[in-house]
Amino acid sequence: MNQHILLTGATGMLGKYLIQSLLNAGHRVSILSRKPQTISQVTVFLWDVEKGQIDPGCMEGVDTIIHLAGENIAGEKWTEKRKKEIIDSRVISAELLFKTLSAYKNQVRVFMSAAAVGYYGNRGDEILTENSPAGNDFMSECCVAWEHAADEGKKLGLSVVKIRTGVVLSKDGGALPQMAKPIQLFVGAPLGTGNQWVPWIHYEDMNEIYMHFVKNQPAEGVYNACAPFPVTNKTLTKAVAGALHRPVWPFSVPEAVMKLILGEMSAVVLNSTNTSAQKILDAGFIFKYTHLDDALTDIYGS
Repeated sequence: MNQHILLTGATGMLGKYLIQSLLNAGHRVSILSRKPQTISQVTVFLWDVEKGQIDPGCMEGVDTIIHLAGENIAGEKWTEKRKKEIIDSRVISAELLFKTLSAYKNQVRVFMSAAAVGYYGNRGDEILTENSPAGNDFMSECCVAWEHAADEGKKLGLSVVKIRTGVVLSKDGGALPQMAKPIQLFVGAPLGTGNQWVPWIHYEDMNEIYMHFVKNQPAEGVYNACAPFPVTNKTLTKAVAGALHRPVWPFSVPEAVMKLILGEMSAVVLNSTNTSAQKILDAGFIFKYTHLDDALTDIYGS
């Protein structure tokens, strides 16, 4: 059944893919944006999360909200001010959406929120399911607050779906271009021990997970969004180098060096998160890319 979808964070990498997929599937798409813009076949409404301002017309006729908005967690060094901005961009934006839903008549049934595998923190080789407890670092703190904010939708009678996203592989944004750059410059090397688990996912599969839950409603709960076979940082580095036909240095960048350069934000690349994809598989989702080499071949070409 065709729906009217309201999307936040639509200018990000995933948002751009998702808009096109939703339109191709026959859905009507509206987005919330901080600035006026024109997108073919899409209705654009304005909001200002910091000022608590939103065009209430954005909710008219909407069936499902997909909430992707949030400051880039690895965009800047983690000062206390930056950490507050990262959390607030996720929490306060959700609060504004729910406040608007409470104040105006609407037909919204589903609230789908991005989340992140950073929820689990640094867990070594432990296999992490959606029932595993949260970690105890800043990324965990952020993800817990993010998910709690989304869960407030349950008080409005909404079905809430939270997608704990892994490392999305795409040439157009995210972690892969940053990882590929030193490799392309012939200075690629694993980070830290290189043994930390990386829960990767091809951008097409990430996009299709959201499409899966748009199609299969009502659904609710939390789902890990990562390929069934996570790899170590060392394996990922070597695979990217192979796809780019570049060598990898035979040593790793020491953890102490990463912490000196990035500070607390080094957790983004040093944490080990061995996430299970079993729940999303049990929900009927079929991955197109289950093996890293196949995903990188598609991204970079043979």
